[in-house]
Amino acid sequence: MKNKIIIILLITFQMAFAQKKDENIGTEVVNVVKPYTPTISDAFKVIETPSLDDNETSKKEEINYKIFSFPVASTFTPSKGKAASVDKAKQEKLFSNYATFGLGNYGTVNTELFVSHELDNYQYVGGMVRHQSSEGGIKNVVLNDKFSESSINLMYGYNRQQTNFKLDLGYKHEGYNWYGLPLENPNFYNIRLDTVNPSHQYNTILLGSELAISDSFFEKANLDFIAFSDNYGSKENRFIIKPVFNFDFGDTAVKAKFNVDYLNTSFDTSYLLQYPVAGTSTNIQKSNLIFSANPSYQLLKDDLSVELGAEVTFLSRMKDVYSGIKNESKSSFFIYPKVKLSYKVVGDLMIAFAGAEGGLTQNSYANFVDQNKFLSPTLFIEPTDKQYDVYAGLRGKLASTLSYNLKASYTSAKNQALFKTNPYLSAPSQNYSYGNSFDVVYDNIKNLSLFGELKADINKNISLGLNAEVNDYKTTFQEEAWNLPTIKASFTTDFNVGKKWYAGTQLFYVGERKDAFTNYQLFTFPDSVQTLDAYFDINAHIGYKYNERFTAFLKGNNLANQSYNRWLNYPVQGAQVILGASYKFDF
Repeated sequence: MKNKIIIILLITFQMAFAQKKDENIGTEVVNVVKPYTPTISDAFKVIETPSLDDNETSKKEEINYKIFSFPVASTFTPSKGKAASVDKAKQEKLFSNYATFGLGNYGTVNTELFVSHELDNYQYVGGMVRHQSSEGGIKNVVLNDKFSESSINLMYGYNRQQTNFKLDLGYKHEGYNWYGLPLENPNFYNIRLDTVNPSHQYNTILLGSELAISDSFFEKANLDFIAFSDNYGSKENRFIIKPVFNFDFGDTAVKAKFNVDYLNTSFDTSYLLQYPVAGTSTNIQKSNLIFSANPSYQLLKDDLSVELGAEVTFLSRMKDVYSGIKNESKSSFFIYPKVKLSYKVVGDLMIAFAGAEGGLTQNSYANFVDQNKFLSPTLFIEPTDKQYDVYAGLRGKLASTLSYNLKASYTSAKNQALFKTNPYLSAPSQNYSYGNSFDVVYDNIKNLSLFGELKADINKNISLGLNAEVNDYKTTFQEEAWNLPTIKASFTTDFNVGKKWYAGTQLFYVGERKDAFTNYQLFTFPDSVQTLDAYFDINAHIGYKYNERFTAFLKGNNLANQSYNRWLNYPVQGAQVILGASYKFDF
């Protein structure tokens, strides 16, 4: 027992001597970031007992001690930092749905409704309904000139991880009138207008889808089906498949684009054969299949970017029937350049670019109607062979808020589609054969084009845009490049005035175009080329945001009230004003 007491006293004495003095260890916060994972690395090994040459070094004191571990309660609470206050605008709330309604002169109605709904975190559905119509009333027009467009679209989307899928289904109905009679044609006389019914309708059914997968050699694929028809028996079906792939060969990346485009179009009759002989057919049927492959390689080095590629295209004319006569099916191969390059001459202030491109374009009845609503249902559909489009230019910034784009190009195209007025027949049998409809003709055209553009974002409330284009067309067979203007220009502005008001203007200038009075069956007066005057159109809009949901607007078109002809014998409405409102909402 005596020995145990002595040992305890010696241990207590040694611990007190080793600590020298009683210090308060205090409290501290221990932050455990992650579990400690020890590693072994090469290290310099310290000599366990180094030799000391310092004469003043005191004799090392041998101490024996033990440490007893016990938890320490931490009571330290650090003061939280406070960010400096920053003045910022209130973020505008985003709504998933909206409705728009507007009324104007000429009996104009403009409505639009969009709704969407999230099924879960990865899926959504939506729909849109649109309608625009006018009761007509154009000055000096003797036939019905009203029009209407109505459409409905449904959509579905899926987006999860690397997969993105979209599906669209739509229907569109359009109603127009062939109101453009050639009243100035000296051969046009003694016509009973009450026998002319110029109304015609177009119907479109669209089914489209897109599948995209990131981080894969398969980039995306688009699949579209378009069914187009009119009320004169014309029908068109089109299938389009466009897959895109990315392949890596070592340090080289190659993109491959493919295109499969099938078109089948049929018309009940041709324009000049409206009086068929018994037992004969005057219909037109066309079926074209286009398959193209476009591999390309992109090279990036310092300020230089180069894309080298080519497109190989196969065309199969699977059906070619004109006026009941079946022509022999033909196939053709085409090779087009696909080369682009750009070089930063002075950073983003001046970028030089150039390229040479070409391609085979699948023309269709639906695409032609998008450009001209007054075509006759008697068209001959052919693809356009754009042999090459060689261009060069400069783009960049003149200041931090002012950008520019200058471009010169030279294009050569075979079978370029042109809109031309149909001949006026001496004994019309159809509502479109009074010289009041348009045909599509083809020609080999070379075009030298100059384009310039300026854009200015002065601040977040003011933006301006100005562009102009000059074209010089050279035709091979046609007398003129029908209805193609040599000069086009536009000027646009957008303003935000305070937090409630906004406004904008659009000014358009289109230069002179050429068309023709074409007469058929030995009229007294010969054919003559007609010049359509240049026109200047002014559009403007102003709106007031009452709150984050409700907005009122006022729109004006053709505010200069010009009665110009967009197409030969087709004057447009005068000044048009639409007053309406838009409402945003959530379910």
